[in-house]
Amino acid sequence: MDQSQAPVLEALAAFHANPLTVFTPPGHKQGRGADPRVLRALGPDVFRSDVLASGGLDDRTDSRGILPHAQALMAEAVGADHTFFSTCGSSLSVKAAMLSVAGPHEELLVGRDAHKSVVAGLILAGIRPVWVDPSWDANLHLAHPPRAEAFRAALERHPDVKGALVTSPTPYGTCADLEGIAEVCHAAGKPLIVDEAWGAHLPFHPDLPQWAMDAGADVCVTSVHKMGSALEQSSVFHLQGDLVAPDVLKQREDLLGTTSPSVLVYAALDGWRRQMVQHGRELYGAALTLAADVRERIEAVEGLHVHGRDDFCGPELAADLDPLQVIIDISALGTTGYRAGDWLRSHHQLTLHVCDHRRISAQLTHADDSTTADALLHGLRELVAAAPTLRPATTVDVPDPGELRLDQEALPRDAFFGPTEHVPLEKASGRIAAEMLTPYPPGIPAVVPGERLNDAVLDYLRTGLDAGMLVPDSADSELKTVKVARET
Repeated sequence: MDQSQAPVLEALAAFHANPLTVFTPPGHKQGRGADPRVLRALGPDVFRSDVLASGGLDDRTDSRGILPHAQALMAEAVGADHTFFSTCGSSLSVKAAMLSVAGPHEELLVGRDAHKSVVAGLILAGIRPVWVDPSWDANLHLAHPPRAEAFRAALERHPDVKGALVTSPTPYGTCADLEGIAEVCHAAGKPLIVDEAWGAHLPFHPDLPQWAMDAGADVCVTSVHKMGSALEQSSVFHLQGDLVAPDVLKQREDLLGTTSPSVLVYAALDGWRRQMVQHGRELYGAALTLAADVRERIEAVEGLHVHGRDDFCGPELAADLDPLQVIIDISALGTTGYRAGDWLRSHHQLTLHVCDHRRISAQLTHADDSTTADALLHGLRELVAAAPTLRPATTVDVPDPGELRLDQEALPRDAFFGPTEHVPLEKASGRIAAEMLTPYPPGIPAVVPGERLNDAVLDYLRTGLDAGMLVPDSADSELKTVKVARET
């Protein structure tokens, strides 16, 4: 196929060249009805390009095949059999992938370090999770993706599962042994879904970690807005092999997705694919060189340590690391990542990625350069100098791995939708959770509906909130109470 083409972008240009007089949504009619104050803030071109996908960009019957052509180009670019665009983010795409493999009351192997969108999929679909424990680093209080051996053991205990789901890379940049996990799943005839939301860039440079399709995954979900050049809510899911039927995956996406997709999102996805095919290796080669330099410069700052493969990768840890996720341990400064991240934003206009009880992180992409790198280094040096003013920091009681892992006593859907009540936090231990409690970022639930709460996890959340942790999905924003299943 001609990878220099960008079908959605080209159709949009043709629409602009011969504009239609539309009597369809969107109601702003290419911006003519938009508030001038909104036009000044967003720009008129946003509205000019916000057109109907069917009956606007393409004809009513989609006979020109603009979107299928763009998706076929994307599939060829990354070596997948089929590719589908989504304008509802990977939070929806991963649910569609799950529903294409398992249905209500069927079992699915799921790494317990999954994003909250996966747990939401379990709740909505009524899928029964068989949790696969991550590789816990008790010293760093950090979870890496589960190992292939953990999936093998889980399959032996639950031979009737419909498939497996693993998250790789994690928001900390650590990667699973996807080849090993795929081999385990395929030996049992089970499909593997990879939530690769943080890995849209991986196919486009050989020095990045191996991407899911090359490792043998059956379905791979990517968030192109995270590490690529697409707009927020841009997601793509790829399919290969014959363990998941393409029509099933498409219908599951159609079940959940919007009937009013954003052409703006489609166009950005289309243009990003062309950019990566033509320039991706060069762009990410430069980004990797920049990341190596940034890591070395940060490591030279007293009080800061940049985690690398020596820290995160090994037989009992992660299989690989994306070096563009720059994870910085600031525990020597005597403060928390929450305080450090807030200080850098308010004093240096730097917005960092993951901030936890002892770390901050900076996500680098092909869009970064020496200017952004220098701004980061300047802010970090100033942070070290200002660290005494950020003390004393509230201590976060991080549990040992065994205490952090709660027992799943009920189906997530049953606990979430069943009779519930609110109980004081101090009386919630031993009760069955009826809500997700998710420190964010990175968005991995500490508590899943149906899990039995314990003192250790509740203390972790309480002290985390006191230290600056965000738990945005709790019914009680102050977490003075917890929603639990009503006892009969």
